[in-house]
Amino acid sequence: MDAFTAGILQRIENTETQLERAREAGDVFSADLEQAELEDLLRLASEHGVRVERVAA
Repeated sequence: MDAFTAGILQRIENTETQLERAREAGDVFSADLEQAELEDLLRLASEHGVRVERVAA
């Protein structure tokens, strides 16, 4: 696994964690920000051929 792939996968994992925390806390603003960041990261991964295994959407 190259550095780009490892980095993007780690960022996706971190963002998913932050998104879940924001949702659990009822922080709609932060959840929206994290959701947008996650969508950007997933798009970037897709554009570069990085396969992302996701358990939850």
